[in-house]
Amino acid sequence: MALRFEVLGRFNRARAARLTLPHFLCETPLFMPVGTQGTIKGLTTHQLEDIGCQIILGNTYHLALRPTSELIDEMGGLHKFMNWPRALLTDSGGFQMVSLLHLADITEEGVTFQSPVDGKPMLLTPEESIQIQNRIGADIIMALDDVVKTTITGPRIEEAMYRTLRWIDRCIAAHKKPKEQNLFGIVQGGLDPVLRDICVQGLVERNLPGYAIGGLAGGEDKDSFWRVVAQCTASLPESKPRYVMGVGYPLDIVVCSALGADMYDCVYPTRTARFGTALVPEGVLKLKHQSMADDTRPIDSTCECMVCKNYTRAYLHCLVTKDAMGSQLLSYHNLYYMMQLSRNLHSSIIEGKFPEFVCDFLRKMFPEGDVPEWVCNAMEVAGIDISSCSTPLNSKLNLHTSSG
Repeated sequence: MALRFEVLGRFNRARAARLTLPHFLCETPLFMPVGTQGTIKGLTTHQLEDIGCQIILGNTYHLALRPTSELIDEMGGLHKFMNWPRALLTDSGGFQMVSLLHLADITEEGVTFQSPVDGKPMLLTPEESIQIQNRIGADIIMALDDVVKTTITGPRIEEAMYRTLRWIDRCIAAHKKPKEQNLFGIVQGGLDPVLRDICVQGLVERNLPGYAIGGLAGGEDKDSFWRVVAQCTASLPESKPRYVMGVGYPLDIVVCSALGADMYDCVYPTRTARFGTALVPEGVLKLKHQSMADDTRPIDSTCECMVCKNYTRAYLHCLVTKDAMGSQLLSYHNLYYMMQLSRNLHSSIIEGKFPEFVCDFLRKMFPEGDVPEWVCNAMEVAGIDISSCSTPLNSKLNLHTSSG
C-alpha cells in the first residue's frame, strides 16, 4: 500500500483527513479537476499549484491513444511528462469506452470497442488497463469495472456488479507496482441496496488501499443518489479513503462530505466555464447574459482569486463569447472556487464548525429557505441540523397550496 490515511477530525459522519500519497500530502475532503489529455484545458500546472489543486485526474483511454502509455513511460511517467509535482489519479478507461463509443461490447474477457484511429476492433481487459496505468505512473489507479448507467434496471445491473468483483481480482493480480501506486476498487450495483451491499462487502474483503463509489451522477434522481452514497459510506472502512466518482456540483460535494465521502472528480467546473458560467456562493453566474455587459463588479466580491481581484464582469462578458482567454479566466476562477470549497470543508470539520459551514453554504444558495427536499433528507441522516436555513417541509407545502 502506497498511501496513509489519517482522520484528523469528524462531525458525525463527515470527516477531515490527511491523505499521504507518493507525490503529495493531501487534505480531504478534496475535489480533483479532470485533465483528460494530461492537461486541464487552458491552465498551466503552475496555476493549478497556485490555486491549491492537490490531485489531477487523467483519462487512461485518451492517454493510451495519444501520446500512448509507452511514450509516457519512456518520458519518466505522467508526472514528469506534464510537469506536475503533485498527485495524479488515472481512471481505468472503461467509462470512456462506454460513454464515447456506443459500439463498445462488454464480455467476461473485457471491453471490445472500435478503435477511433482505424476502426479495427480492440479489447481492453482488466490486465491491460492496469498495465497501461502502471506505465502512466499515477499515485492512484482505478480498477476496470463493468460500467452500467444507473438509469438501467434489471438483470444487467446484477451481472455488472458480479463481473466488477471478478475483475477486481484480475486487476490485483496484474498490478505490478503496489508499493508505488494505489489500486482503488469501485462499488457498483446501480440503485439496488442489496447489490451495492454485496459489492461493498466483496471489495472490503480484498483489503484495497481505497474505495470508489461508481455508477452515479449519470441521470438518476437526487434522492436515489444520496441514499446510495449514504449506504456505501456507512459500510466502507473508516480507515480508507472514499471517492465518489463523477460528482462536481458544489451542493452535491457538501452533501456527500456530510455523509462521509472524501474525494470527488468532475469535468463540470471547467466545462461550464467554457460555456461562460462562473461558480459563485449563490449558485452560478452566466457571464454571457446581457446584464453583465456594463457590470463593473468582480464575479464574486468574496473571492480572493486572481480573476476576481483583477477583472470585471463586463470585461469577462466581452471575452467569454469571443476569446479563449475568457474560458481560461473562468476555468481558473471555477477551480479556485472548488479548491476553496474543499479547504473550507476540511477546516470547518477540524474546527468543529461543520454544521455552521453547511448552514452558511445553504443560506447563500437558497436565500428563500427553499432547500431541496433531498438535501434536507440527506442532512437529517448525516445528523446535521439545517432548520436555521431551511423552511420546514410542511410550510413549503402550505406555500405551494396557497399560491396554487
